[in-house]
Amino acid sequence: QVQLVESGGGLVQPGGSLRLSCIASGQTFSNFASTFASYSVAWFRQVPGKDREFVGAITWSGRSTYYTDSVKGRFTCSRDNAKNSAYLQMNSLKPEDTAVYYCAVDKVYCSGYECYANHDYDHWGPGTQVTVSA
Repeated sequence: QVQLVESGGGLVQPGGSLRLSCIASGQTFSNFASTFASYSVAWFRQVPGKDREFVGAITWSGRSTYYTDSVKGRFTCSRDNAKNSAYLQMNSLKPEDTAVYYCAVDKVYCSGYECYANHDYDHWGPGTQVTVSA
């Protein structure tokens, strides 16, 4: 079983920055670090009354990242496998970025934006609220 916890959300003014963290842990793996390193990490967001939206993802190797068009150039996915952690750096935040943000992990065997955006991720965190408002 994999547990994920997001942190770093909060209230920020338009144009500001936040860095979300996603920390993973596992109870059934003797060497969870190697397990986490095999997972790709995706970030999604959701506002009340709307469907969950793919934000970005980073592959297990960290060599590739994918982003939805609305966040390209502003958001950056990264990971630190030694810390079983992934991050979403959000810059130049806009009011329309307001949402609950979730991280999700899974082994993904395909490639490309559509693959990561539409993958049925097995493990999800509880989410962290991001509010962008003056």
